[in-house]
Amino acid sequence: MKIYNTLTRKKEDFVPLEPGKVKMYVCGPTVYNYIHIGNARPMIVFDTVRRYFEYKGYDVNFVSNFTDVDDKIIQKAIEEGVDASEISTRYIAECKKDMEGMNIEPATTHPLATEEIDGMLEMIQTLIDKGYAYAAEDGTVYFRTKKFKDYGKLSHKNLDDLQAGHREIKVTGSNKEDELDFVLWKPKKEGEPYWESPWCQGRPGWHIECSVMSKKYLDEQIDIHAGGEDLIFPHHENEIAQSEAANGKEFSKYWMHNAFLNINNKKMSKSEGNFFTVREISEKYDLQVLRFFMLSAHYRSPLNFSADLMEASKNGLERILTAVDRLKELMEKALPSDDMTEEEAAVITGRVQELVKKFEDAMEDDFNTADAISALFELVKVCNTEADERSTRSFLMQLKITVENLCQILGIKTERKAEILDSEIEEMIARRQQARKEKNFALADQIRDQLTQMGIQLEDTREGVKWKKI
Repeated sequence: MKIYNTLTRKKEDFVPLEPGKVKMYVCGPTVYNYIHIGNARPMIVFDTVRRYFEYKGYDVNFVSNFTDVDDKIIQKAIEEGVDASEISTRYIAECKKDMEGMNIEPATTHPLATEEIDGMLEMIQTLIDKGYAYAAEDGTVYFRTKKFKDYGKLSHKNLDDLQAGHREIKVTGSNKEDELDFVLWKPKKEGEPYWESPWCQGRPGWHIECSVMSKKYLDEQIDIHAGGEDLIFPHHENEIAQSEAANGKEFSKYWMHNAFLNINNKKMSKSEGNFFTVREISEKYDLQVLRFFMLSAHYRSPLNFSADLMEASKNGLERILTAVDRLKELMEKALPSDDMTEEEAAVITGRVQELVKKFEDAMEDDFNTADAISALFELVKVCNTEADERSTRSFLMQLKITVENLCQILGIKTERKAEILDSEIEEMIARRQQARKEKNFALADQIRDQLTQMGIQLEDTREGVKWKKI
């Protein structure tokens, strides 16, 4: 199995630190609002990477955090007049709903930054003791960037060039020994959440959080660290500096980064009016379509999101589901038989196994899901041409299992959602209306979310609630 390593800028054979096991850390979202489709890409990509490792028999310890203390969370809390913890708790729950809709397996551990403060204080103190960090007069603790000789090895940025002109990691303030030093701990501001520390009442810098959570739930050394390419610098670069300075050993053997997602060939931004949340997409499409779309390109290639491409993904997914449905129907009608015919056995051991190998070869080559999906479509074509009313049940079963196994690796569900009766929908809407009258808004929102998951879109109008199936 080969993985493109951002650290070395080349594909390398994957050799785990411990045979049969994979320790993998993926940077999770900052939870101050619904996740957007840019957040969804690394979630889907690295969930698929995990699934393939598990398919190959590896025991995967998969850790993905939630950043639940941050300037944006605090700002949202101030706007709503609530505690920051209320904002983060709310949007962690909403994020998990979206993740479930995208069929993303829960991580082995989903640590929260606010629950790991003690570990952060301990690592910061270690860095101070080793001379890699210092406390300024106001209580801010900084990392001495130039003292870490390998700084820039992941992003391939030169410290001299950064000093001369790059402003990406500069933190304003006169308390620093050097303008390139970055924050490990910062003093509280009025109205912000804070924790006690030896240096001041304050909160951690963003980078130290992941270093500590990765160490606690995986180890000082891990196999794979992953995330979006926007995190390479400065976040992942700073993680390396902190972790390797504190622990005295290589932090991660392999670094994987997915490319950006564009919207109609433009960078996604609220100012451009092309910013979409996963929740908004779920009102138009089953989130399985979004997942299929995300995997239709190689994870290191920029991906362009558009209505046309989503429709193409919807049609492609439908081809697979229709083929599985047809196999099920044929199985119900087929006569019981223990053995396949010679011709059927030849199809399974020949063309079907060739396509399974083609799928695996694509995944083994830096998780090329685009080519893997191509092999899956070829397998679907074999199912459609080779299976008919004369086929034995054993043959049909083997075809179905093979398609389902490959779909399982991609995280694609082959079971269609059960058809919902209009009467059931009307009953749920009536219960929601009653909950709203009783000011039980939590229940009302819960029912609305259930309907959304069922593919029902509601619209509150003056004439009452209107609904339609998506």
